[in-house]
Amino acid sequence: MDIKDLPKNPIAVTIKMVGCRWKVMIVAELLEGTKRFSEIKKSLKGITQKVLTSKLRELEQDGILTRETEGTKVLYTLTDIGYSLRPVILSFYDWGKDYKKYVKLMAKLK
Repeated sequence: MDIKDLPKNPIAVTIKMVGCRWKVMIVAELLEGTKRFSEIKKSLKGITQKVLTSKLRELEQDGILTRETEGTKVLYTLTDIGYSLRPVILSFYDWGKDYKKYVKLMAKLK
């Protein structure tokens, strides 16, 4: 990634890097530690192999994760900058949990 390819607005930069739901979910999975391709695919219900491969490549090109081959195993690990997304991902998690509570409460009031 070249600096000239990045938006001027920092929020837009973040969205460009992980704005896709699958990228966010992949980063969330890798916050738990290094995983094999098959482990990531199994955890992300609904993602196709093609999309997972594409998003992993994009995240690798952007420096968010590394790809390491050990024999027939392909392992993915977050880089330091990838791990720095932890508070962002946890904020998404907390907000989603709170929103589900809100929706449930609103349904009871109807």
